[in-house]
Amino acid sequence: MITRLRSELSYVAGLVRVVRATKLVTSRPDRTLGDHLAEWAEKHGDKPALVDDRESLSYRTLDARANAYARWARSKGLVQGDAVALLMPNRPEYVAIWFGLARAGVGVALVNTNLAGSSLAHSFDVVAAKAVIVDSSLMPAFETARAQSKQKTPVFVYGGDAGANARLDFEGFSDAPLAAAERPTLTITDTALYIYTSGTTGMPKAARITHSRALRIMYGFAATVAAAADDRTYMCLPMYHTNGGLISLGLALTVGGSAYIREKFSASGFWSDAARERCTLFVYIGELCRYLLNSPECAEERAHKIRACVGNGLRPDIYEAFRQRFGIRAVLEFYGSTEGNAVMVNFDFRPGAIGRIPNWAKSRFPMTLVAYDVDADRHPRDAAGFCRECGADEVGELFAEIRDDPKYPAARFDGYANPDATNAKIMRGVLKPGDAWFRTGDLMRRDAQGYFYFVDRIGDTFRWKGENVSTTQVAETISSFSGVKEAIVYGVAVPKYDGRAGMAALVVDSGAEFDLDGLRAHLEAALPGYARPLFLRFQPELDITGTFKPKKTELVAAGFDPSRVDDPIYYDDRSERAYRKLDAAHFAAIVSGAIAL
Repeated sequence: MITRLRSELSYVAGLVRVVRATKLVTSRPDRTLGDHLAEWAEKHGDKPALVDDRESLSYRTLDARANAYARWARSKGLVQGDAVALLMPNRPEYVAIWFGLARAGVGVALVNTNLAGSSLAHSFDVVAAKAVIVDSSLMPAFETARAQSKQKTPVFVYGGDAGANARLDFEGFSDAPLAAAERPTLTITDTALYIYTSGTTGMPKAARITHSRALRIMYGFAATVAAAADDRTYMCLPMYHTNGGLISLGLALTVGGSAYIREKFSASGFWSDAARERCTLFVYIGELCRYLLNSPECAEERAHKIRACVGNGLRPDIYEAFRQRFGIRAVLEFYGSTEGNAVMVNFDFRPGAIGRIPNWAKSRFPMTLVAYDVDADRHPRDAAGFCRECGADEVGELFAEIRDDPKYPAARFDGYANPDATNAKIMRGVLKPGDAWFRTGDLMRRDAQGYFYFVDRIGDTFRWKGENVSTTQVAETISSFSGVKEAIVYGVAVPKYDGRAGMAALVVDSGAEFDLDGLRAHLEAALPGYARPLFLRFQPELDITGTFKPKKTELVAAGFDPSRVDDPIYYDDRSERAYRKLDAAHFAAIVSGAIAL
């Protein structure tokens, strides 16, 4: 009884904080990101807002620089509703650029810095970018996509040698507050950002992030961890993702705190950074926590001042071990997606749970589990044509009701840059005529107390190294290599690793010796590291269903265990940059962790 009471109090306090914070956003639809930044600058002035090893931007400087970038955008003919792609590593300037362009009414596409070639070109094209801003350090990657992009847009280079391209030069523009004539008429329903998420269509999808959504994410998660002005956030996740770029930022800026930005996550440097910079908060993904837990002990891991962290993907098997080893009182696991309207938080630290929706909160957070037939890949409907809600501990797909109602802003679904991609995520007539629900694509179960537990992903996307991997895109890349006749890509579980490792079943020409080294070089040039298959299985032919769909279930079940299949299996030896034949000894070494992936 005491445990249940504590849980209810945790959820009452947490949800009340979040609702109050996000109401500040929705109560004034004319106050966009730029307006909030100006208010933060007026309130906090010269207090450091964003700091890294190269520069420090105070609230006043961040606001002023955003003004200069807004005027720069106007000078280039960019107008309200246009999109600009931003390809830049983590740094304070990254934030100043997108805040400034958003202030000018431009939607800023935060491009994954790991991409190259066709995937990178697609990222520009899917948002119809009118300009591309590239950090000079990423120009080699950009050049692999330039010729493949349909958008022959001007390129502006930040820092370093611009070559034949224009330089991003904001210093010639005034940083004074924008005059009324310089400000477009914006509301919080206008697009501020595009953040990419991988789906089953083969290429990244650009989720549309309105000013309202961005601000609600920032204020909402700051309220989740009860962030305050004396907090300092450690930002080491990629800022092109929601966790690293919006949630982390919100923990600092919305409350007058500060943030230390590291360009890339380092397990060996994490705790020394956190201790040196006096950080008190950070945002995680599950893989980050596992890397830290697998690292050698160091003095700083208990000498830090971290009081809370929030994130997703922290698996049940290491949740308590992570909290205990590093002495972090509050580890707040949440569930959510960049584009979706389903979000929940594990406010009372229930091991393994991704969140809970108490009965008294269901009207404000309308989510349910819908029965799903895995074998048939469909949601069974009854005689009246409606889906069935799952009972306690029954596995189903999580659906979130879509409501276009100002009273329920979290229930909105703003969709993607591509309307077809938006419509594909909506299912109608689920529980009653005329209703509309967002399909998360995630299988879960919910216990009798309302706690949700993640089970698996539906479809062709899996997560590895904190990134979503599209099996369609990877299979198409493999199939484009000479000698490959067919390819199926899927994720397989590996002990001691979060997510699923990429594996491909291939059918190749039998008339000549297959160029395995050439295939690896091809994949290395075309795909980011997390998307390249770690295992290859060569088959004489692929098993297919009566409707010509590949039988992935058997492939996934067999995994990369050579004792379960007669086909030759190879693993990617990253240290030698070559695929090696996998035998029982190699399999045992991978399972035990002696061979690291």
